[in-house]
Amino acid sequence: MVASALGVASRPAPDELRERDESTNENSHELDQVGSHLGAPTDRSLPSNFNKNRRTSVSGESLNPGIYNNGWRPKKIVKTSEQIERLNKIIGQIFLFRGLDEEAMTTILSVLEEKRLAANVTIIQQGDEGETFYIIESGTFDFYVNGEKVSSSGPGGSFGELALMYNSLRAATVISTSPAVLWMLDGTTFRRILMERTASKRSMYEKFLREVPVLTRLTFWERAKIADALKSMTFESGEEIVKEGDAGDTFYLIESGEAEVFKASEGMVKKLSKGDYFGELALLNDAPRAATVKAKTRLQVVTLDKNGFRRMLGNVVPPSVSME
Repeated sequence: MVASALGVASRPAPDELRERDESTNENSHELDQVGSHLGAPTDRSLPSNFNKNRRTSVSGESLNPGIYNNGWRPKKIVKTSEQIERLNKIIGQIFLFRGLDEEAMTTILSVLEEKRLAANVTIIQQGDEGETFYIIESGTFDFYVNGEKVSSSGPGGSFGELALMYNSLRAATVISTSPAVLWMLDGTTFRRILMERTASKRSMYEKFLREVPVLTRLTFWERAKIADALKSMTFESGEEIVKEGDAGDTFYLIESGEAEVFKASEGMVKKLSKGDYFGELALLNDAPRAATVKAKTRLQVVTLDKNGFRRMLGNVVPPSVSME
């Protein structure tokens, strides 16, 4: 299975960002902290010049309009096979990269640059402008706001996204407390892949959802909220997507390709194609999967987790006939 990517578009307006944040709590990254997963300072600790009222969320997307719009090309950094192996071990731990497809991940991996630090090096100074996102491969770092230590982080952590996402000055000072290895992502690539393409995801998925018969009575904004929460996955021909009797926590909508539904007592009971859905029964009834669904061809689907489905579609989607 391959998780899908984010596309290129103009940056969404603040009202859209606020609407998205309110509607997709499970998929939002509430960045009112200094660094990713750091448990760093709350808004009370942020400096007064930090624009803390703007938020954004990052979701997966499959219908890619092209990463390289407007003539932009990433500046690739040549890496050894040993460096690539190390990167592959840590990249999946980064929250902001979850849901990206192979193309987006390949782009990120190609531009990341290794930086080695001694202990007691200031890598970020509070109040400075920032154009780099950092991933910690090894070593430890302390975070200071207004001279006060507020958090620490180590391998698998990341920091530096706030200044890039909010166009603000650095919110904290970051100092290495041991020898360390960082991977640096330039601000332009960060914005292209993790921010600008979020707007096109909403537009493209809203159009797709408009063509799903069971969702036609939803308003534009209701479909847009669902679009923000969707994640995309790809299954190859013959691959099993859900299995009869298993617990279910995901709802599926087919973007392209064909699938078949099987029941142990009846064999194949239904064929599915673009616009069809499955997986709702287990979510509506808190019951095991009622059927097995396999990809007949290469299958592109978008998914909602249980919480998102119940919140946005629980009263909209009726149980499908003769299937899971």
